[in-house]
Amino acid sequence: MKKIFKPILAFFLPIIISINSFAQIPDGYYDGVQGLTGESLRSALHDIIDGHSVISYNGLWTAFKYTDNLGNNKVWDMYSNCNFTFGTDQCGNYQNICDCYNREHSFPKSWFNDASPMYSDLFHLVPTDGKVNGYRSNYPFGECSSGTTYGTGKLGTCTFPGYTQTVFEPADEYKGDFARIYFYMLTRYMDKISSWSSPALSGNNFSDWTRKLLLKWHRQDPVSQKEIDRNNVIYNDYQHNRNPFVDNPEWADMIWDPNYTPSFVESSKIYFDIFPNPANDFINISFTQNFNFDYTINISDNSGRVIKSYTLNSSHENIDISELSAGAYFIVLNSENITFVRQFFVVE
Repeated sequence: MKKIFKPILAFFLPIIISINSFAQIPDGYYDGVQGLTGESLRSALHDIIDGHSVISYNGLWTAFKYTDNLGNNKVWDMYSNCNFTFGTDQCGNYQNICDCYNREHSFPKSWFNDASPMYSDLFHLVPTDGKVNGYRSNYPFGECSSGTTYGTGKLGTCTFPGYTQTVFEPADEYKGDFARIYFYMLTRYMDKISSWSSPALSGNNFSDWTRKLLLKWHRQDPVSQKEIDRNNVIYNDYQHNRNPFVDNPEWADMIWDPNYTPSFVESSKIYFDIFPNPANDFINISFTQNFNFDYTINISDNSGRVIKSYTLNSSHENIDISELSAGAYFIVLNSENITFVRQFFVVE
């Protein structure tokens, strides 16, 4: 089941969660990004995930068994519902859909001229049906109201505003996955993109229509357990870097949504961010403006029971949450007659 991480204003909403669905982010991995937005945040994240351990292109076949396994040694293919077995059904030659699976550059390799390390970056390499992969070719992702269905995808003329050429539209259940893969690519390789060529790109960033499309998919199809597990395996066993937009989905909006603003209490325009989220040992509450040192916050559980109270005395507060059990909690900030409630998650 997919989960959505959102602020909740002035009242609690009932929430059902599975704690195992949150990423195991190493302590301190994202230190230094607090309070950043826009290109400053993208640049800081780039510096953190840059310089990963490079896996060989041939090594992807083995890696897929651990990153994209449905169970029982079956391939998790985001382009088809074919019943592939790892190794046995590896391409080779193919003529029809469901003949075999291969290594799909979801961010097409022709866009970066087959160069390394992009060529074998496991974050955007996924096992897919060989024939559907061929139909997709190097067309950008998009939306098409009509077209030809191949596997679980569709190829046709783009109907998303801003682009009118051929696009490949993946299944709805994976659109957010691909959006977050693209956010990773545009961050990990932000110093290289200006030399690449694609209708999805402009300068060292997304073209405007692609930016809007991917943010839409990112919001409609939130982070899944599949993505979280994949992120952890790639970090622990292969590349030793992470996809920040699986770990903290809000960062995509903070970078690519020009209308993004931090959370705020409306009456007195108190702007603040919570970092990290999910968290384990501590959370940082960072006020960006109009802080006057007289606010009280409560930490409450799902039932509304107050677990801890704090009086804030600086614009950057580290709150110790190491004694909290894994689960969903709320920061409740009381300011004059306004109560602002924001959800955060504690992981093991």
